[in-house]
Amino acid sequence: MEPIRIVLADDHSLVREGTRRILEQYPDTQVVDDAADGEEAVDLIARLRPQVAILDIRMPKLSGVEVVRRISQCSPETKALMLTAYDDDDYILALMEAGAAGYLLKTARPRQLIDAVRTVHQGEAFLDPAIAAKVARLWAHGRSPPQETPESLSPRELEVLSLAARGLRNKLIAERLNISVRTVEGHFNNILAKLGVSSRMEAVLCAASHHWITLEERDS
Repeated sequence: MEPIRIVLADDHSLVREGTRRILEQYPDTQVVDDAADGEEAVDLIARLRPQVAILDIRMPKLSGVEVVRRISQCSPETKALMLTAYDDDDYILALMEAGAAGYLLKTARPRQLIDAVRTVHQGEAFLDPAIAAKVARLWAHGRSPPQETPESLSPRELEVLSLAARGLRNKLIAERLNISVRTVEGHFNNILAKLGVSSRMEAVLCAASHHWITLEERDS
């Protein structure tokens, strides 16, 4: 199987080098290049079309938020994973709205980094446990009530959402519930339609913000 192709962007060379060394320990990831500022990051991503871009928020020339916005146009298949020291409310909201697939703090363990890369590569959302509850609160603030109530979701759909909130990918959810991956995907399609949202992350945050499920520590 081909490794996950990654571009790193951070204005601190020590952070880029440390992140590269962590990822190089795993055979399923490959850092194809790195950038020291936002403009360089966009240029590299547009040219190399990596599957995952690991980005800092505060960078010279272009912020991480603006980089996410631009790569959604020039390389929509690239998933943006934010690796940052900042958990400010404004940053979180801006990144979620820009389309970031994941948000990881630099205090995370190396194992969490590789897990986050694999998760967003598979098209699923990753939120650092330290900020997951904050994201749910921010996401709910000012939004209209969901189209459906918890009673409209089946017990199995709530189980699927609860496991997703703990960071489990579809394959692991299927194993936990003794169902097929295709059935898990079908449950998510139904959940998105019922809640009137467009992504797995939105579904989890909607359910958590209305206390239908809880955001717990991710499974190891």
